[in-house]
Amino acid sequence: MAEDLSIHSGSKEEQYRSLLPQIRALLEGEPDLIANLSNIAAALKEQFNWWWVGFYLVKNDELVLGPFQGPVACTRIRKGRGVCGTAWEKAETLIVADVEQFPGHIACSSRSRSEIVVPIIRNGEVLGVLDADSEIQDHFSTTDQLHLEALLNSISFHLL
Repeated sequence: MAEDLSIHSGSKEEQYRSLLPQIRALLEGEPDLIANLSNIAAALKEQFNWWWVGFYLVKNDELVLGPFQGPVACTRIRKGRGVCGTAWEKAETLIVADVEQFPGHIACSSRSRSEIVVPIIRNGEVLGVLDADSEIQDHFSTTDQLHLEALLNSISFHLL
């Protein structure tokens, strides 16, 4: 198990190529859900310096806040509400360039300007979402989407 990250500079693509194997190494042999989600959130926050990054898990027909890095956050989100609830409902990644323009956006922090939400899907069922927020408008791209989806797909058996 690795206990330190090697923070890489360069293009976003290069940063993901360096980080994702390190995240997989952090999870290797660790069966605990909270430990794994915590390390993923911490690694992404360290590498990309996003405003907020963390997980919401589906529990009793709600998304419930899980491990995260950043300021305090909304605790529960209903299906179809905000970016997280909509990504859960649609079972697809959502990239929002300007959260103020997203109908029904839930403002957990007034400093958030853009957001990406990636569902964790196993056997066709959404089990939770990875949510990342930035203080910069239009911060997230299809590069983030491709790499975060690949990460969650490759490690979903470690997660839930």
